[in-house]
Amino acid sequence: MAGVAAVAGALGTGQAAAKTTAKPTGEALIGPAKGEQLHVMSFNIRYDAKAAPPSPDAWSTRRPILAELLRTEQPTLLGVQEALYSQVKEVLSDIAPHYDWIGLGREGGGRGEFMSIYFDTRRVAPLDYDHFWLSDTPNVIGSASWGNTVVRMVTWVRFRDHRTGREFIHVNTHFDHQSENSRQRSAQLVRERIAGFDAALPVVLTGDFNTPAEKSESYRILTGGGLADGWISAAEQLTPAWGTFAGYQEPVVGNDRIDWILHNSHVRVRQAAINTYRRDGWFPSDHLPVQALIELS
Repeated sequence: MAGVAAVAGALGTGQAAAKTTAKPTGEALIGPAKGEQLHVMSFNIRYDAKAAPPSPDAWSTRRPILAELLRTEQPTLLGVQEALYSQVKEVLSDIAPHYDWIGLGREGGGRGEFMSIYFDTRRVAPLDYDHFWLSDTPNVIGSASWGNTVVRMVTWVRFRDHRTGREFIHVNTHFDHQSENSRQRSAQLVRERIAGFDAALPVVLTGDFNTPAEKSESYRILTGGGLADGWISAAEQLTPAWGTFAGYQEPVVGNDRIDWILHNSHVRVRQAAINTYRRDGWFPSDHLPVQALIELS
């Protein structure tokens, strides 16, 4: 399996951070899933803030690099965060023809950012889906009540795998970046909603949680509620443990992992990766995508 090689001793934290450099690569870290495995990716693609080149934030610069990354990795399932409706459509155009998506703007309709879930239609089919808001009134579109000034929400889809007939649920979210109370209440609500799904179904949760893995209360709430961290549970980590919010700078080993792929006990993670893909020094987003090769049981 090609990609960024893991450096011995650099997979957790450690002082090797300063000596470890992310290498750009044109080869897939995981690539198209084979057999009964599924390739899951979580990626905050950074909303189009209308920055102009030469800013690294310019969507016109980032979009083709994102397209290259997605065409290289070909995830079966992709949960994105921060995508505006225009970006949702452009990403689909860039990775078509065999992908589709489900999502809703967090202010309703096409308004606000999407937590869209893209899927490879050759491999999986949606059976059901819904959205809820991270608030005291989760069924009220655009609601916010826990100290967050930005509306936060969840999109979930129940899929059937064409290859195996197995059904599973993919949940995708983006927690608040300012309010700790909102993050903790959001974690509790997501935990409760996942507990309300059919207990026999595999569940994968992707998202930008805006809080560090292994060290935060939101992480504890979710992993204490029957979910495991795919980075830790993976049989193989293909990359160092890069901090996932690099801000268009060189990624650093041991910085906070705020983007996660979590899963319940019906999911086995074979490989996990944090992708430092860039072209000519330009990154597709201020976040790094997180990937997992999984099997359902």
